[in-house]
Amino acid sequence: MTELIFRDLEDLHLQEVLDIYNYYVINTTVSFHTEPINLNEIKENVIFEKSIYKSFIICLDNIITGYVLISQHKKKQAYDVSGEVTIYLKPEYVGQGIGGKALKFIEEFAADKGFHVLIATICKENDKSIFLFEKYNYSQCAHYKEVGYKFGRRLDIVTYQKIINH
Repeated sequence: MTELIFRDLEDLHLQEVLDIYNYYVINTTVSFHTEPINLNEIKENVIFEKSIYKSFIICLDNIITGYVLISQHKKKQAYDVSGEVTIYLKPEYVGQGIGGKALKFIEEFAADKGFHVLIATICKENDKSIFLFEKYNYSQCAHYKEVGYKFGRRLDIVTYQKIINH
């Protein structure tokens, strides 16, 4: 595999990021949105005012393969030591080791910004993401049953966490 490059996600990338995200909205239970979102909504989810929260596009041979971000876990000051990790890849790039490299990249970024804990919230059906986070030493810390409803069925979510700065 050619070297992956992580670049700051900017407004000019929003349409491609939106297309990646909406694929998962329309076709999977990875996202709990039930209808496609628009450019303004994706921008709210990936462009942050506080510089400790950041999104990056993932490029392979100058092709955007996905994006990775760390966002605010909760909007209360005591949670500022914790960040929520999100990774989305174009479907054709899943299973090629890109997710693991993106996770390691965002962990390093988070550690540099002083985060103590990283959290990932995953649909229980998303075996590939669960495998990824477990492989990189995240521990399941919660299981919420039947909290979502999509495609005519009730869905569970699981939350994983990793302490990155001791």
